[in-house]
Amino acid sequence: MELSGKIIQIMPLQSGNGKNGVWKKQDYILETNAQYPKKVCVTVWGDNIDSFSLQNGEQVTIAIDVESREYNGKWYTDVKAWKVQKGSAQQQAVDAPKSSGPDVTSFSDDSADDVLPF
Repeated sequence: MELSGKIIQIMPLQSGNGKNGVWKKQDYILETNAQYPKKVCVTVWGDNIDSFSLQNGEQVTIAIDVESREYNGKWYTDVKAWKVQKGSAQQQAVDAPKSSGPDVTSFSDDSADDVLPF
């Protein structure tokens, strides 16, 4: 699943100790590029915080996993980022390499051996 939008707020870094050792996470508020923009809190865990290095005002497309869990009769939902592409979706489409497609100039109608089955 992917979300595209602009980072509008960076929340403070959180860290602690758990049963698997030291952990750290940081939440980012993303405003979508939809006709009716929505704000979504996206969490980045561990070393991805430094490797993504998200900044306020940056246009991004974020690949996410959505997961809910129950605790004491209440449900909590996490939106976790696992991949980030910087730049707007429109900019990524412009920057993408163009496919050359088949070379239609190499086809020849001169050959009598070219017989189509239909």
